[in-house]
Amino acid sequence: MIISIPRLVLKAQKGNDKAFLKLFQQYEEDIYRMAYVYVKNKDDALDIVQEVAYQSFKNISTLKKPEYFKTWMMKIAINCALNLIKKNKKVIQLKPEFEVLVGSADEDISLSLSLQELMDALQEDEKSVILLKYYNDRTLKEISEILEIPLGTAKSILYRALDKLRQNIKEVNHFG
Repeated sequence: MIISIPRLVLKAQKGNDKAFLKLFQQYEEDIYRMAYVYVKNKDDALDIVQEVAYQSFKNISTLKKPEYFKTWMMKIAINCALNLIKKNKKVIQLKPEFEVLVGSADEDISLSLSLQELMDALQEDEKSVILLKYYNDRTLKEISEILEIPLGTAKSILYRALDKLRQNIKEVNHFG
C-alpha cells in the first residue's frame, strides 16, 4: 500500500517517526546532491543532510501545505548549505593550486573551466536559482516560493546568472 506524501506529512506532524523517516528517505539523495553542489565535498554535504534531517524533523509542524514537503526540505537544505559556507568563509584557506598560480603568474595557464568552476562564478542567490531551475526542474513560480522572493526577482536573477555563465563560457572559448 502506497501512502501519498501529504498523508505521510500529516502523520509525521502528528508525531509518527516512521512516517517522517519514510518521507526523509525519499528525498535524502536529492538533498545530498543539492548540498554537494554548494559545498563541493562529501563530508560537508553529509553534514548538511544530517542537519536537514534534524531541522525538518524538529520543525515539521510548521509546514502549512503538506504537498510542498519536498520544496520545504530543499529550502532547508539551501539554507543549511549557505550557513555552512558563511561559517567556513571565516576560516581563510589558501588552496595549494592557488599558491602555484600566485608564484607563476606569467606562465601559460590553462583556462579550462568545469561546470563546478562556472557555478563558483555565481553569487549564492544566482546559484540557488540555477540549481532549482535546471537541477530540480522547478518553475520560476516555485523558485520564488522556495526562496521567498518575488517572481520578477527570480526571473531577473535567473537571466543575470545565465548571462554570467554565457560570458564565462565565451571567455574560456576565446582564451582556450
